[in-house]
Amino acid sequence: MEYTVQKLGKLAGISTRTLRYYHQIGLLVPSRINSSGYRIYSQAEVDQLQQILFYKQLGVSLDAIKRIITDPSFNSTHALYDHREKLLTKREELDKMISTVNKTLDNREGRTTMTDKEKFEGLKQKMIDENEKEFGKEIRKTYGDAQVDKSNQKMKGMTQEQFERAEKLGEEVLVTLSEAFETKDPSSDLARKTADLHRQWISLYWNSYTKEAHAGVAQLYVDDERFTAFYDKDQPGKAAFLRDAIHIYTDMVDN
Repeated sequence: MEYTVQKLGKLAGISTRTLRYYHQIGLLVPSRINSSGYRIYSQAEVDQLQQILFYKQLGVSLDAIKRIITDPSFNSTHALYDHREKLLTKREELDKMISTVNKTLDNREGRTTMTDKEKFEGLKQKMIDENEKEFGKEIRKTYGDAQVDKSNQKMKGMTQEQFERAEKLGEEVLVTLSEAFETKDPSSDLARKTADLHRQWISLYWNSYTKEAHAGVAQLYVDDERFTAFYDKDQPGKAAFLRDAIHIYTDMVDN
C-alpha cells in the first residue's frame, strides 16, 4: 500500500511538515514523486518511519537516528528487539516511580509508613529522569547510549551513603572552584585541586575514568550554554576557567 504525505502523517500521528523535514534532511525519503508533485511513500518507508519514531521515543537525536538506520549493518529486526528491551526497562523505571509516588502519598496522608530507603530510591530515579529531560540528548550524542545507560544504572545501584557522598563532593567542587577562580590562574594549586575533586565526583557516576572523557565533559561546560549558565551564574567566566583547569589537569595525569 502507498501513502501520500497527508495520509502517512495521519497514520503516524505526526505533521506533514515533520515528514517534509525528514525528507529534506534525508532521514525519510519517499519512494517516488508522482506526476502531480506529491510525495509517495511505500511500505518500506512506513516501516522506516516506525523505526525513526521508536528511536525518537527513546530520546535519540535525529542525526544519530540517521546514522543508525543508514548504516549498512543496520538490521530492522534486531533494532526492534533492542527497542523492546529498552522500552521494557523504561516501563520498569516508570512503574517504580509511580509506586514511589503512591507510597509517598499514602505516607503523607497517614495510610502507611514509608521507609527512608523507599524515599531514597524514588529520589535517585527522579534525578535520572530530570537529567535525561534536560541534558540527555546532548550527553547521549557525545558519549553514546551505552555509556549513559551504564551511568544511570550505577546511580540506581548507589547506597544511600554513596549517594550522599556524591552530593557532598559535588558541593565541594563548587566551593573550591569559586576559591580557585579568584586566583585567575587555571594552573594554580587550587585549580588543580578543583579539577581532581571534579574527577572524583564524576567517577562516582562513571563506570571507568579516562582523561579524554574528563576533558570532553569540561569542554561541554563551555559549548553548551545551559552548563555555562549554571557555572557562570554567580561569577561569569567560571565555566571556561573550570574547562581550562581540567584540561591542564588531564594533560598532567595518567589514566
